[in-house]
Amino acid sequence: MQKLNFPTYSFRFKNSENKVSIFDVIRKKFVILQPEEWVRQHCVHYLIEVKKYPISLINVEKELKVNDLKKRYDIVVFNTDGSIHLIVECKAPKIIIKQDTFDQIARYNLVLNATYLMVTNGINHYYCNMDFDAEQYHFLKDIPKYTK
Repeated sequence: MQKLNFPTYSFRFKNSENKVSIFDVIRKKFVILQPEEWVRQHCVHYLIEVKKYPISLINVEKELKVNDLKKRYDIVVFNTDGSIHLIVECKAPKIIIKQDTFDQIARYNLVLNATYLMVTNGINHYYCNMDFDAEQYHFLKDIPKYTK
């Protein structure tokens, strides 16, 4: 897997049936290592180790309904009251992040109402803060660290 624009983390890997898996600390299981998963796992570790979000507030790869369509978000970070603090959309490193990626996460946020959005392909990271009154998002340099 290629080097990403994240700090270096130590991951657990296993190889079975000629497929490499990486351990997901959130799902507590090994998952097949695909390019998007490589980005997702780096992002999870970034949220835990750099931004100090508790593992208990992070959720990965869950289904949601958007206009009666079943979708899956990559990463969600909850607030302690159960509301959603952050949605992260991960793409494989070769995927160029364009407007359609922001449209995708914005559609998810119609349902989830997160305060912050993050879009990453592991190389480029984009952070936004939602302005619900104006129905728009504002780009940020980074997302905030966890505070209780």
